[in-house]
Amino acid sequence: MIEENVKKLLSEIPEKNGFGEKVTLVAAVKLQSVGDINRAVAAGITDIGDNHVQEFKEKYELIGGNPRRHFIGHLQTNKVKYLIGKVDLYHSLDRFALAEEISKRSLNAETVSDVLLQVNIGEEQSKGGFAFEEAFAAYKKIVAMPSLRLKGLMAMLPFSDDLPLLVKLAEKMRGLFEKVKDFDTNAEHLSMGMSGDYNLCLDAGSNLIRLGTAVFGQRNYN
Repeated sequence: MIEENVKKLLSEIPEKNGFGEKVTLVAAVKLQSVGDINRAVAAGITDIGDNHVQEFKEKYELIGGNPRRHFIGHLQTNKVKYLIGKVDLYHSLDRFALAEEISKRSLNAETVSDVLLQVNIGEEQSKGGFAFEEAFAAYKKIVAMPSLRLKGLMAMLPFSDDLPLLVKLAEKMRGLFEKVKDFDTNAEHLSMGMSGDYNLCLDAGSNLIRLGTAVFGQRNYN
């Protein structure tokens, strides 16, 4: 099933979005077995995203095919040390304290960490991220931190059946991304879209989508 899912997704997802930007599919591997992750990579997945540091540590050396490694979940500052030099892109930079910790750890390790600023576009209390109104100012502050390279923005749309609202929020994120791109030439990623809403997000201008169920099927939480 995984191989069929990957083949179908890679054939259906456009190579570029409507803004002419390359679209990247990140397979969200939370709670997936090493075997299933390796099957997805062998089938054509080039990028994988972890949600939990412990899982990342346990599986890091066991994943074949050399996919690009993303960290897409909430990250505690005391666990940053386990990821430095191993993660290609951090999606969930959701607060200044985390930015400062990744900056410090990266500087000490003599490396540069690529990160995305997380925006709480739906103003949801259950989700982290900078408020939309504060995001651009936060971006300008964080971009000056040493050993950090801000590569764009990340957002999660609310779980809602209100399609016009979701389209409005996705387009609002694209507008903020355009503003960031005008300010910072390193900004290249708008990470927005999961298995239930990625087509909507791509239509709005996302260029990086994070798919778990669409790749692996329903997640087993047991």
